[in-house]
Amino acid sequence: MKTENFIKQLKNQPRLGGVPITDGEGARRANVITNSNAPNALNQTLAAAADTQRAINQQVQQLAQALANQMVAEMQQSQITARNGRTYTKFDTVNDVISNQTEIVTAGMWSDGIANLATHFTSSVQTTSQRKYYVDVLQDNPANEGAAVQYSLAFGHALGSGSDSQGQLNDSPSKAIYSQYRQLLLPPADSRFTTAGSGSTDYIYVINFKRNRMKERLDAGNFEIPLRTISGSRPTNATGSVAVTGSTVITLIDDSSLASPKIGDSGKIYNIVSGSINGGVHNPTAPIYYGLAYPDYGTLILDGKMLDQQLSFQTNTGSSSEGNNHFALFHSISGSGILTNPSTSDPYGFLARNSEKVTSTHYFVRVKNAEYNFSNNPSYVTGSVGQISQTTFVGDPKTYITTVGLYNDRQELLAVAKLSKPLLKSFQREALIRVKLDF
Repeated sequence: MKTENFIKQLKNQPRLGGVPITDGEGARRANVITNSNAPNALNQTLAAAADTQRAINQQVQQLAQALANQMVAEMQQSQITARNGRTYTKFDTVNDVISNQTEIVTAGMWSDGIANLATHFTSSVQTTSQRKYYVDVLQDNPANEGAAVQYSLAFGHALGSGSDSQGQLNDSPSKAIYSQYRQLLLPPADSRFTTAGSGSTDYIYVINFKRNRMKERLDAGNFEIPLRTISGSRPTNATGSVAVTGSTVITLIDDSSLASPKIGDSGKIYNIVSGSINGGVHNPTAPIYYGLAYPDYGTLILDGKMLDQQLSFQTNTGSSSEGNNHFALFHSISGSGILTNPSTSDPYGFLARNSEKVTSTHYFVRVKNAEYNFSNNPSYVTGSVGQISQTTFVGDPKTYITTVGLYNDRQELLAVAKLSKPLLKSFQREALIRVKLDF
């Protein structure tokens, strides 16, 4: 066969046809006929296979959907069962827990959190030797239960005057007190306390708050010291009553409302001036300065010269003389409580507050409607099979939430939060309780 004829025959063959048979014309015609019918048969076969596959896929999909519905139903039922009888709920640490929240908290300085101390007592529990250096002041009669030391008073003199050295050179209580507070509060190069009232002063009166009541610091701007003037002659030894006290009371505060504090080695330093918490600084354009306040140490330094000038303290500055000057300060403070403050119509009191920075973590306890509606309290059920004792609770159970316990992953109780009053819980009520944990 010529090459041109063979190529022409190939071109005439259907695309889905077979290879032409070359052994006879009839065979070639039969082959052409057979190949011309092949596309229809193949299309029918493929269509049938596609229908079968679609049917199989549909059945598989139906079975998968049925299985998924069953799994969802079982999971929902499991959740309902777990919620109805749930004892623990795990916190979502992203949405339910907010940590490292800081805030400044203030409270009354004195026992039971009160901010106004109107009664002042000393105690014979202190030894004679101790009383030469300082005197502890209590809020109640020492014989009564609950009486506790609130603050201490001391007198210091740079040269040791106003106290007896008992024959020991440079060993008087007043010098020890002055040196102690100078080293505690002043820069190393300073040998004297310097106030805006009288400049450098050799003798000071000290009010020192008890450390456990002060917490982190004395709250600046929230203390007020009442001092009653002393009239008449003051006895040499002031451990008893101080002669006659005057009828005038001067109240002292810090100047935090007027100026920013100085910053020193002992932290913030404010001036102590004449004024009141309610009324502010008296004559703010020209205040009368009485000393220095060191809130970070809970210590108030009063200038002895100013107390002599303004309140007639008549400080004993005799050499090797047992003056017990700090008792004069005690009588001035305690004696003010006998008089009435005209601005409040109440007796004068020593006002003070403490301050501290508190770091908190907030836990949001979310209780959904179907959760915690049953109680494991024995009174909740009755009978041997544990039937609900209140028939009205059947189908509509109710509980009262009083306590929230915080547990770790080992189900060990770490903290307990008490609600102010019982919280009703039922299928119709949900709850959001915020637990604040301070540390």
